Amino acid sequence: MQRASMEPQSFDRVLSSMCTEPHPAARRAAERFLATNPGDPASYPAVADLEAEALEYLGEIAGLPEPHGYIASGGTEANIQAVRAARNLAGGRSESTNIVAAESAHFSFRKATGLVDVELRLVPTVGGKADLEAVESAVDDDTALVVGVAGTTEYGRVDPISDLAEIARSVDARIHVDAAWGGFLLPFTDYEWDFASAKIDSMTIDPHKVGRAAIPAGGFLVRDRAMLDALAVETPYLESASQASLTGTRSGAGVASTVAACEALWPEGYREQYERARKNATWLAEELSGRGFAVVEPELPIVAAETPQELFDALRSAGWRISRTGRGELRVVCMPHVTREILKAFLADFDRYR
Repeated sequence: MQRASMEPQSFDRVLSSMCTEPHPAARRAAERFLATNPGDPASYPAVADLEAEALEYLGEIAGLPEPHGYIASGGTEANIQAVRAARNLAGGRSESTNIVAAESAHFSFRKATGLVDVELRLVPTVGGKADLEAVESAVDDDTALVVGVAGTTEYGRVDPISDLAEIARSVDARIHVDAAWGGFLLPFTDYEWDFASAKIDSMTIDPHKVGRAAIPAGGFLVRDRAMLDALAVETPYLESASQASLTGTRSGAGVASTVAACEALWPEGYREQYERARKNATWLAEELSGRGFAVVEPELPIVAAETPQELFDALRSAGWRISRTGRGELRVVCMPHVTREILKAFLADFDRYR
């Protein structure tokens, strides 16, 4: 059997990923806590204390003074948990139980509704954001959850969260915000997206993306402890009495690296990251537009541009890790590891092959 390389690939040509290199302090903390299990907090009190500290940081970032939740494996788990909790609090599954989200919502919601057996009602977008009229038409008395996205994965758009929250309340549904990627960028913008901006119930916010914690480190936050309790199951053979997380054993690496990254970067380090990414995205969009390509104007630092398939394939063959949107545009995510020098090298190849 041929042995795979034991060296990870370099990030210097990765332009499509929403993950990045961990902060050095986060990397060190992750290694120290690899063998600890926050899924059994009574047996591992040190990492349990760190998880409480991690939640305090995430709550501060997301505008929630008294946060409840836990450090999950990532955005998919957190989104599944939001759907599951809303369903349980709505009285459990019935044939008519549904959640409503825009077509721009992450594919994890298709996983979530399949797992918990509720209907997923997808509505159109306007300008890449949830169409409020369509959402209002889609909700009914059996809607358990309305989903808003604060930083869509294709275009970096932010849904009108306050308006979605009002629609959810009109049918006594809960509102969940998926800020898995955008949550560490949006505090430095004027968008109304967080717990302080609207009466939202739950949020996904991932430290292992722009937060620069080590993978796996997702975040699941809830305003009301009852939403977390709706997920809890008894754990008779553990020292702790119950467990609300979706997975059982969890790595303490994600917890510890979240705290270390936030200690090192919140708030000014994250602000500097955002400003640098914003400027890089604006610069790249202008460069591509100046070459005659149709560019979707970036809001958060994602650049999407219409490019021929032959050019896309040539760039991939040259080693650039790029992806396409659902509409077929070239998509570049300006993560912390994406420097202006990397983008200039990318544009040099772009010009070479076009």
